[in-house]
Amino acid sequence: MRSLIKVSSSSPSQTELKQGQANVGLGGVGRSKKHESADKQVAGEAIYVDDRPSLRGELHAAVGQSTQAHANIISMDLSAVKAAEGVIKVITVDDVPGHTDIGPVFPGDPVLAIGKVEYIGQPIFAVAATSYDLARKAVTLAKIEYQELESVLTVKDALAKQNFVRPPATMKRGDSDSAIAKAPHQLSGEIMVGGQEHMYLEGQVSTAEPTEDGGMNIFTSSQHPSEVQKLVAEVLDIPLNKVLVDMRRMGGGFGGKETQAAPWACIAALLANETKRPVKFKLGRMDDMVMTGKRHPFENNYTVGFDDKGQIKGINIEVNGNCGYSPDLSDAIVDRAMFHSDNAYFLDQAKVTGNRCKLNTVSHTAYRGFGGPQGMMTIEMVMDAIARHLGKDPLDIRKVNLYGEQGRDETHYHQTVEHNNLAEIISTLEESSDYQARRKAITKFNQESSILKKGIALTPVKFGISFTAQHLNQAGALVHVYTDGTIHLSHGGTEMGQGLNTKVAQIVAEEFQVDVDTVASSSARTDKVPNSSPTAASSGTDLNGKAAEAAAKIIKQRLIDFACETYQVTAEQVSFANSQVLVGEHMFSFAEFAQMAYMARVSLSSTGFYKTPKIHFDRATGKGRPFFYYATGASVSEVIIDTLTGEYKTLRTDILQDVGHSINPAIDIGQIEGAFVQGMGWLTTEELVWNEQGRLLSNNPATYKIPAINDAPEDFRVALLPDAPNREHTIYNSKAVGEPPFMLGMSVWSALKDAIASVADYKVSPALDTPATPERVLWAVEALKADGKG
Repeated sequence: MRSLIKVSSSSPSQTELKQGQANVGLGGVGRSKKHESADKQVAGEAIYVDDRPSLRGELHAAVGQSTQAHANIISMDLSAVKAAEGVIKVITVDDVPGHTDIGPVFPGDPVLAIGKVEYIGQPIFAVAATSYDLARKAVTLAKIEYQELESVLTVKDALAKQNFVRPPATMKRGDSDSAIAKAPHQLSGEIMVGGQEHMYLEGQVSTAEPTEDGGMNIFTSSQHPSEVQKLVAEVLDIPLNKVLVDMRRMGGGFGGKETQAAPWACIAALLANETKRPVKFKLGRMDDMVMTGKRHPFENNYTVGFDDKGQIKGINIEVNGNCGYSPDLSDAIVDRAMFHSDNAYFLDQAKVTGNRCKLNTVSHTAYRGFGGPQGMMTIEMVMDAIARHLGKDPLDIRKVNLYGEQGRDETHYHQTVEHNNLAEIISTLEESSDYQARRKAITKFNQESSILKKGIALTPVKFGISFTAQHLNQAGALVHVYTDGTIHLSHGGTEMGQGLNTKVAQIVAEEFQVDVDTVASSSARTDKVPNSSPTAASSGTDLNGKAAEAAAKIIKQRLIDFACETYQVTAEQVSFANSQVLVGEHMFSFAEFAQMAYMARVSLSSTGFYKTPKIHFDRATGKGRPFFYYATGASVSEVIIDTLTGEYKTLRTDILQDVGHSINPAIDIGQIEGAFVQGMGWLTTEELVWNEQGRLLSNNPATYKIPAINDAPEDFRVALLPDAPNREHTIYNSKAVGEPPFMLGMSVWSALKDAIASVADYKVSPALDTPATPERVLWAVEALKADGKG
């Protein structure tokens, strides 16, 4: 077994992690470095959009919201709104000079309602007033008459009515129906997988400032500044070059600000355009939760055939995404749920169908994992069900179905799983976590304990890295070297707390072999790096790191050429190390050499560009290589439940994650810990509730529970797989770390099922929809007892 690089939550002093140090210089790639904004964030000095000083004449925006889930607007009296204290301007969709639809991919998202409403909370009109409170009070004075229409509020209703935001799709290999029928064993099942509120610390906020040339400057908390630029330009009917979007940092995004930051920027811009004054639009927390989309809830089902060893011979899976009222990103999200319906397992004969169900709720959107977690849940349920049917340990069933050598290495969408280390990760973690000994101890504990029951589960993750929309897999960067040797860096990625700017700065420092503290990262700005992709799909460092590396290499080559010409040496005689430039027998500080190059009229500025190679996918045939590579990992979680109340506690979690050659182990460890806890919260405590009229009831932090520190595992152990460079040509052979660990939270859900199954002597796999709240755990226990199996 490999020795592991570990961090334990109980031993924070052990977090000085080092990996892949052989070729690491002063730049610091491969070394832990704190987040570039950490000091400012702790001191409260980090500037977010709402912290910016008010602009002269700044107004505040609010919107009037629909009170109906689905209705025609018969009449709208806004006279009281216009007459309200502090109100400067009121607009409806009729006041939009350009495009009225701001759908990010497909139409269906009006910036303000056009004749009808399709969910409770949909913006109908907008107000600009002299204060935040006056704007919010004014919008409540509207008198709107509706003609109520039939609402679709469940996935089953949408399926029955074939109510979809986009057409269904299928991926298949072989003849799954025949394989299932011929298999010695068959099982069927279904699961409801709950959605999830993003609950970013900083809510949606944008400020729009009119410019002297009829343009607009936008300061926004957005993961996709270029899309905000495009949509603001379109609603105002002005060229893109008249819109500047500036994004320094977000207080969290998690996908909720990939497309759904744009509407508020557009509305602020429309009001600013009408009033010729700056307008800030900040959503209150309850409004934010009502008016912005969530992780898609899914309702999935399967039919599987398998042999006596538990190996799957054929399987049909159907994933049904609750997309809300409009397409947003749902086509790609349900695609990714379909792509990841295999998780880590070879599905020999398989058919996966995906439905994009249209409901009269807010349009659901991107969330960490982007549909992948919802897809993986079904196959993990299958693994548990097969194990209980055959009387085996679920881990044995998972291992027998893992992707393997040639012949068992192709996905149901016909991509070969290359460089597969799943078996190694599982066996390493199985040993390091003492899984087998703990399994025996837990079985004994459950035999002797009538009320408290323990459970344990080891679940793997295989997650594809790349945007599934091919054109998004590109990035640009801009690097300046100044004459004092300091470096300015701008790239198309956005910083939302994940440490992207820190990592990309480390990459640039590594190229020049200078101290990373001499590299300053600026805001993501559309006038510096144009046409940028969203910071999403775990690709922020992969794409922007490569683009910044390319820019740095261009400047570095110019410096080498200058040295060769000036000192009559070969390129091999020029080297960069320890903030020095060695030219033959001459040595200069990096700052000295930059000054010399400037005096010789050498350009010390360059753009860089990168596009991901190898990827392609044909949706018509359901075949291709949508992912550049796979990120892999596994987790073991142990839980204890109270069978009288359903309450539970996660006692211990062990994680082993492959991040390739880590650029910054401390940041990667933090991402893994945070992703796991967020994934665990999705599957346990975070429950979205709508009433029969389509109104969101879990609309504030008092009615929606995210994990707190006491929900985290009491014993939390995280390890990075060492000596495991990415064998694809990524930036410094690293692997993405943002999304893959989120799905490690599945081990907690599976462990809860394991504890519940002990009530029936492990002979039944309990039904446990998510989130697995204490109520649902109790219901599952009671169901086993009622069946006479417990």
